[in-house]
Amino acid sequence: MKIEFKKAPQTPKELEVEVNSVKIEGTFCKISQSLVKIDAMLIGNTDIDCCRCGITDNIEVNEKLDFLLSDRIIKNDQSEDLVIEIEDGLIDFDALIQSELEAIKSDYHICEQCSKDNGDFEKEF
Repeated sequence: MKIEFKKAPQTPKELEVEVNSVKIEGTFCKISQSLVKIDAMLIGNTDIDCCRCGITDNIEVNEKLDFLLSDRIIKNDQSEDLVIEIEDGLIDFDALIQSELEAIKSDYHICEQCSKDNGDFEKEF
């Protein structure tokens, strides 16, 4: 789902977008001329690789998303919220979901079998 940045509502609007088996649920609204606040949850299941053995496992995703979108470059932002700069004046919620999933996948995950194995690990592929 895409929406033009300038058409983001001033009052919180319900948001529910699903990509594959992961969805974002919550609200979004414009808090200033150049900032849109997203307050939502990322919910669903995704495949992830074990960083130790490489086996693909399916994990449950339940992440809180609390960030700001900006259509401008932000300098010296005093906000504690993460600010994401968007391009082309479009808010692409599908791309936001994909980006958050890639961030989760880039973390180190160890499958249940590897977490039980405390021995030294060295494997050639």
